[in-house]
This record gives sequence, structure tokens and C-alpha cells, in this order.
Amino acid sequence: MNRLASETSPYLRQHCHNPVDWYPWGAEAFGAATETDRPILLSVGYSSCHWCHVMAHESFENPETAAVMNDLFVNVKVDREERPDVDALYMDSVQAMTGRGGWPMTVFLTPDGKPFYGGTYYPDRPRSGMASFRQVMAAVHEAWTNRRDDVTDQADRLTESISRSGRIAAGSDRAGVDELDRAAAAVKEAFDPQWGGFGGAPKFPAAMTLAATLRLHDRTGDSDLLTVVTTSLDAMAAGGIYDHLGGGFARYSVDRQWLVPHFEKMLYDNALLARVYLHAWLVTGNPAYRQVVDETIGYVLADLHHPDGGFYSAEDADSEGIEGKFYVWSRAELAAVAGADADEAIAWWGVTESGNFEGANILYRPVRGDLARSPTLEASRRALLAHRAGRIRPGLDDKILTEWNALMLATLAEAAAATGNPRWHRAAVANGEFLVAALRRPDGRWLRSWQAGGDGREAQARHLAYAHDYGAVVDAFTRLAELTGRSRWLDEARSAADGLHDLFWDHESGGVYTTGTDAEALVTRPKDLMDNATPSAQSTAAGALLRLGALTGEVLYTERAAAILSLLGDAATAHPTAFGQMLQAVDMSARGLAEIVVTGDRPDLVTEVLTRYQPNTVLAWGEPYPSPLWEGRRPGYAYVCRNYACGAPARTTAELARQMSG
Repeated sequence: MNRLASETSPYLRQHCHNPVDWYPWGAEAFGAATETDRPILLSVGYSSCHWCHVMAHESFENPETAAVMNDLFVNVKVDREERPDVDALYMDSVQAMTGRGGWPMTVFLTPDGKPFYGGTYYPDRPRSGMASFRQVMAAVHEAWTNRRDDVTDQADRLTESISRSGRIAAGSDRAGVDELDRAAAAVKEAFDPQWGGFGGAPKFPAAMTLAATLRLHDRTGDSDLLTVVTTSLDAMAAGGIYDHLGGGFARYSVDRQWLVPHFEKMLYDNALLARVYLHAWLVTGNPAYRQVVDETIGYVLADLHHPDGGFYSAEDADSEGIEGKFYVWSRAELAAVAGADADEAIAWWGVTESGNFEGANILYRPVRGDLARSPTLEASRRALLAHRAGRIRPGLDDKILTEWNALMLATLAEAAAATGNPRWHRAAVANGEFLVAALRRPDGRWLRSWQAGGDGREAQARHLAYAHDYGAVVDAFTRLAELTGRSRWLDEARSAADGLHDLFWDHESGGVYTTGTDAEALVTRPKDLMDNATPSAQSTAAGALLRLGALTGEVLYTERAAAILSLLGDAATAHPTAFGQMLQAVDMSARGLAEIVVTGDRPDLVTEVLTRYQPNTVLAWGEPYPSPLWEGRRPGYAYVCRNYACGAPARTTAELARQMSG
């Protein structure tokens, strides 16, 4: 057993019995590399990554390959989800070297942490033009031994290259309405009109870009923009990327038509997608979108929910070592389980004798937009789900990450507010309480990752939280305040926003660094810019600070948001599919936020606000808190304020609706 057995990350612990002499990231590994004059072999992945499992089985579990690794390198394992700073830093270097990235990621570093060579998956033997992992290691060892000057020169140049993102300077103006029009045109140009989404295979859900597109439609009424959203949502909900029995979405589709997923299910995808479907339901009234919201949140609460209120990170793609085995069906098995209603179930979910995935069937809807099941189909779904539950389930990554939980909390809070679902309301409050209790130190410093005890380990939170975590917490707690009317959550949001400023703000160029001033020093201090699978720290912070500034009247929050928008607003409107979350903040800034205060005991007025799609509206109600919004207000009314001016007090829901629409 190596040094990974006591780690909080399930991914690291999966490798604790490898014959590889793994180190976790830290001073001990770098000290060993310096002392022995060996490069570091950095391997980065995550628990639900299929190809990470493949490389582990082929190479890390192989005693002969492990012997080479142990002889030539100091080997370091990193969970990209626990250490996004390390992952992003070295992913930039791999992309600079190879033009592409992904996981598993393998990077060779000098003993002081500078990258000089790397790639993604390496096979155990030469294959399809790829060198084997042992060949790669031999070549790296030869260069380190015989051409050290070339190696150090390459390392210096790569380190300089990856440090440039932290030095990007702000523009003179913030993006405005004209730039939003440019973004709308770019979205329509990138859109796949046949299958929805953007681009070809592999195809990712692009929840943030779809959310931004719905905002652009709200601003202009452009029906083509709404078509971008509805076509994409309909196609994804019909495809195999959606779990038609248990709810929830897989990470991405390997094809253009959303049929064959890469089967892992991530918390962040389901948080972001459930929110888009919620907003689309509020805009269109389409019951299919509400059904997807119900089933996706239902999946998270059933299968990714810790009893104390936190949400687990992911479920693997593999079951019994085979990708997708848990989810697929033969026609005969499905017919046997569905019984007398099998013909209807077979037609509804597109099941055939030959199958659509390696001889088996991924369930999907051949008819888009039609998700409403008959009573007999619903009975079949329940029977199939119960039968599937008897299979060996994919591995669960049960670490609880602050950022991903906050993304889910924001979605839960919005969904509970819009639908009045009391279970979702309770789950949102429980998650907020869990985050404060388990992932924040007594001194107020947030942490990144929590893991329950087991196998002789105590429950613990580890790793200093990143700017992503802080920004997501600010946003989640403002939305929890809007759901509950409790001032406590606004106080928590302000505290996190102040920490974001104090620990992460770049006082020279603007924006936030990934790591805090109290964090371990890497070869360069990273600052991520683009939205990827999750929103960038810049995007999350900009939107969250705009909303918090509107609720509290605190000028510093809006100034910091404006600085981020000056840094990246033009990039977001020029490249909306790479800056979907940032584009939402640009829209918020360009159009301005409406501030609504409901005073006294007026649940009817509160409901009138919360059950509408109002993307650029913030709501204060319930317990007053320090803010100009509350000053001089008579109880029993709603006040709608825009651009530092408020309308006449609204006494009825009809008056409030007219003012919100104005």
C-alpha cells in the first residue's frame, strides 16, 4: 500500500494498492525529486473518468510498468476535482505542447514543478500511431539524463507561456447592448439546427451557453434564439445522454445526436442543466421541461445526497469494469421486466433486437419533445428502474465539493422558489447549513472538499477553497436568501464575498486568481478565464457580485464585478460558447438589475416574483437586513426599483406584474 490510503479523494484511494510508489501532491514529493534528482511524473484524473480507469488497469496496476515509474520518477497522483489549480495549470501546458487536453493527464515536471513534457492517455503498447507509456517514459528519461539543458529550456518557456493568462489587462470599456447582439449572432452561427447544441461529436450540453441564449431571447424576443434553446433541450431530453428511468444527465455524448453518452453522471452538469430546463419551463410553459427538472433533481436527491445535506460529486461510467453496463438493456431483458406492456415500452424507448450500443440498447425517445408517459409506461419505468437497481451500480465518488454543491444549491433554491416544492426547499436549506458547518473553518476560511469517514478514516474537510468555491457560495447564498427570506443567508453571502476580495483579488490587472494569498505557491499563480465544464471563477464572481451588490447597496461588489467585465466582457460576446456564464453577467450588467422589495407578510407578492422568469431581478423579503432597499418602506407592499429609482408601491399582484413587465 502506498501513500494514498489516507487521502480524502476516492480517486486517490482507488490507487492506494497500485505497485506504483504514489505520492499525493505536496512538499514530500518535491523534496524527494530534488534529493534524488529525478523528474516528477504527475498523473491527473478523477474518479468517474473511464479512460483514467483504463490507463490505471493497463499501466499503474502492471508491476513491470510500475517498476519503471518507481525507478525513473517521483510519481504524484492528483484528483483534478479536489485540486483544480494544479489541474488547470498543467492542462494549459499540455494544450500548449499538444494542441489538445483531457484526462487522464500525464505531465513530466522538473523537481521545482516546471512542466517540460506531457500528454493525456498513453496506452500500454504502441497503438494507432501512439507511443506506449513505457516508450514515453524511456524517452523522457533519456532527455533528462543526456539533454538536461534542452529540458530546462523547454520547462522555462512553457512556464512563461502558462503564466500569461494571469497578466491579461482590462479593456477601457465594458461590453454593452451592441456586443450582446454580436454574441447572439455568434450563437446562431454555432448552433446545430438538426440536433441542437453546438458543434459535432463529441458533444457537450453547453448549459451555460443555453442559459445565456435564453437571456438574449428575453432581451430581444428573437424567436430564432428561443429555437436554439428549445431544439437543444428537446434533443438532449430525448437522447441517451438523459437517463429515462432514473433521471439526470450523463457528462456528454460521443455522437452528434446525443444518443451514446459517456456514461458518468456529474453533479455540476445536473445542477446547470436542471436550471436551464427550469428557466425554459418558466418561459415556454412546456411541461416536458418541468418533467426533466423534477426527474433530474429527483436523481440528485435520491442518488447523490448525503444524509446530512451535502451532495456527492459523481457516479462512474463503468460498472463491473464495463462502460455503460449498468444502463443498457437487451430487448429480451426489457420485455421480460415490462411484461404485458412490453410492446409499448419497446416502442417508446426505441429498443431493437440489434441494439444501438455494442449489441445492447441505450434507452432514448425516438420522438423528440414527447416525454409524458402513460400510466402503463410509468408502471414499466418503475419496474425497469427497480430491476436495474439490482445490478451492480457504478462507483460513487462521494467526496463533497464546495463549488459543485453551491451550483446545485443555487438550482435547488430557484427551483423550490418557482415551484413551491417543500422537499426541495428543505433540501436547499439543509445543504446551506451543511456547507457552513462542514466546509468552513471557525476563522471563516472556506475549504474545498469534504469526505465522510470510513475504513478507519475520520470525516474531514481538506484543501483551501478556490475562487470558484467562493464565487459559487456567494451566488448560492443570495438565492437561498431569496427563497427563504432569511437575512442570515445574505450575511453569509457578504462574508464570502469579502473573503473573495481579500484572498483572491488581483489588484494590478483586475479579476480573481484561482488560489488565495494564503495558498501554496505554484510555479505561477493561475487565473482561469474561460468557462469549461464548470463556470470560470471570473464568470461566477462577476454575476454573483452584481446580484449581491444590488441586494446590499455595497458599491465595492459592483465595482469588482465591473472590473471583471472590463477584463473579459468583449471575449465573452465574441466567443459565447467559450464564455457562456460570463455572457450572462454581461447581459446582467448591460441591461441593469431590477431590485424588488416585498415588505411585511405578503406571500402572494413574493410568489408573483419567484414564479416568473426574471433573469435580471433580485428580491428582498422577509427579515430586513442592512441595505438601502429596506429604508423607508411601508409594510405590506412591493417596491420595484431600477436605475436608482423606485416605482409606486404595489399593493396587488396585478400592480406588481405590470411594474415587473415595464
